[in-house]
Amino acid sequence: MNVKICTLILGLAAVHYSAQIKDTLAEKMLLYQLPNGGWGKQLNDKSVVNYNLPIDKNLLKKIKATGDDHATIDNNATSREINALIKSYKTTNNPEYLKSAEKGINYLLSMQYQNGGFPQYYPNTGLYRKQITYNDNAMINALTVLYNVAEGKNDFDVVDSKVKEKSKAAVQKGIDCILKTQVLQKGTPSIWGDQYNEITMQPDKARAFEPISLATGESVNVVKFLMMQPATPEIQKSIKSAINWFKMNKIEGYSYNVTKQNGKAVRILAEDKNSIIWARFYDIHNNKPLFGDRDGSVKYNYNDVSEERRNGYSWFGDSPEKLVDKEYPKWAQKNNVMF
Repeated sequence: MNVKICTLILGLAAVHYSAQIKDTLAEKMLLYQLPNGGWGKQLNDKSVVNYNLPIDKNLLKKIKATGDDHATIDNNATSREINALIKSYKTTNNPEYLKSAEKGINYLLSMQYQNGGFPQYYPNTGLYRKQITYNDNAMINALTVLYNVAEGKNDFDVVDSKVKEKSKAAVQKGIDCILKTQVLQKGTPSIWGDQYNEITMQPDKARAFEPISLATGESVNVVKFLMMQPATPEIQKSIKSAINWFKMNKIEGYSYNVTKQNGKAVRILAEDKNSIIWARFYDIHNNKPLFGDRDGSVKYNYNDVSEERRNGYSWFGDSPEKLVDKEYPKWAQKNNVMF
């Protein structure tokens, strides 16, 4: 047989073989994917999605009983699976993984509001699920996936070109939403809230202990996402304003740590002259640190929060420090931005 023909046959056989390679995690994700293309963080019986669990008949029954109302971008759901499936496709060339990832990407595109925001859940609109949600980085996770699709970055170059074009438009709408939702304080942009009314685009409350407020941790990741974009005058202003707000509202001389006592987490706010932290939430009008409680009340003194919420929720963090001291100066230098 001709050597070239043999080589071609062997090459085709290798491609066919690689297409049949299966990745254990990816296979589980295929099973958990909901009909609308998204993934849930919980199953129909409220048990948490856990890919470490072996799938037996009982678990498979629960998975199949879980419907589209559980589809969400909360707690990294959907973005986590899309990222993992794209990675698995790159290593296995199994077309089912790419197909599933693209279905997930199309779910993200379908859930985006015309104003560019993303709800926490779709199509479930109960309670606060329909709000534009930065909380736990939900919207930024979704936009980062679409950004990677649009730019063909981080292995997403394999995605269908039509989906790429749609993703480019979605990212631009998302950026417009981010710029519009940056909270103004006497005309000056500050940072962002955790969630917003999907129609008015004004900050809104979610759970009882998540009041209307400025949210520092989520805002750090909003700024990081903006730093990935072309440094237009609007984006420069937004980033510089947020950085300035972080500088003005840091809490010096305190540390915030979690320890274990009798098997339970205990969160301790203590004096520490070498430490800088930020409150999780700040009042949108006067920038005072604020704390929500189970009964819906708002406290301005950390020690006034009920013990359950004081230890069951993270109220301070230091994530803005690296952004302000290292990442922002690097971005500013790269983009010739005065700071």
